[in-house]
Amino acid sequence: MSEITYVRGDATVPFGKGVKLIAHVCNDLGGWGKGFVLALSRRWPEPEKAYRAWHRDRAANDFALGAAQFVQVEPYVWVANMIGQRGIRTGSNGVPVRYEAIDAALARLADKALELGASVHMPRIGCGLAGGRWSRIEPLITERLVRRDVPVTVYDHD
Repeated sequence: MSEITYVRGDATVPFGKGVKLIAHVCNDLGGWGKGFVLALSRRWPEPEKAYRAWHRDRAANDFALGAAQFVQVEPYVWVANMIGQRGIRTGSNGVPVRYEAIDAALARLADKALELGASVHMPRIGCGLAGGRWSRIEPLITERLVRRDVPVTVYDHD
């Protein structure tokens, strides 16, 4: 069983060869405009367009906490929009991150990575604006991805 690889750099410019899946966490409100999504949108318009359409048509699809949407942005690069936060603000219900939802989305991510033969690349998902703790998220990544032999690289931005 491999480990999670930690590197300094930009997760929108993933290292390595082969098919790459860039994973990040979205909210369940259809909001896209702060944090890592800005870096994604600077590189490719498709993930934001797909996410907004997915949210707009949510009555007819699986848009909900724990869901994941996969958007191809280059021949060998995909982006995974994973819904892992309830709302966007810390309030009476605590921080927006939902660990169960991230766990469910990571399971879908693993299936897709294995189907594509892809490695997974991500920032420290759920730990920025979502307010999550890496000590809670890292074991989910290990359980869902690493144990299924999906190579995972986590990027810490300079």
